[in-house]
Amino acid sequence: MEDNQSAVTPTTTAASTAVQRAARKEKIGVVVSNKMNKSITISVEKKVKDSMYHKFMKSSRKFMAHDEQNECNVGDRVRIVETRPLSKNKCWRLVEIIERAK
Repeated sequence: MEDNQSAVTPTTTAASTAVQRAARKEKIGVVVSNKMNKSITISVEKKVKDSMYHKFMKSSRKFMAHDEQNECNVGDRVRIVETRPLSKNKCWRLVEIIERAK
């Protein structure tokens, strides 16, 4: 019986036991506020179809994101990515500024 156990011992490597991290969520929106230090508020709009009337309506949601260099201005179109919680309301990080406000 001990011979069977020794033959079945698994050989694991660091690469095979590494846990694959899921893809992080990304959102594109418009900067609504940059009054805070290293923080911005982004409004993300999406179109939602009404279940009864089958009409598309705009729905928006605000997210707070971390802006390390304080480089965003109101009206900029930006891309944010999900990250670990940075504060009570901030769990998103600025990736890039897609389009500057005119």
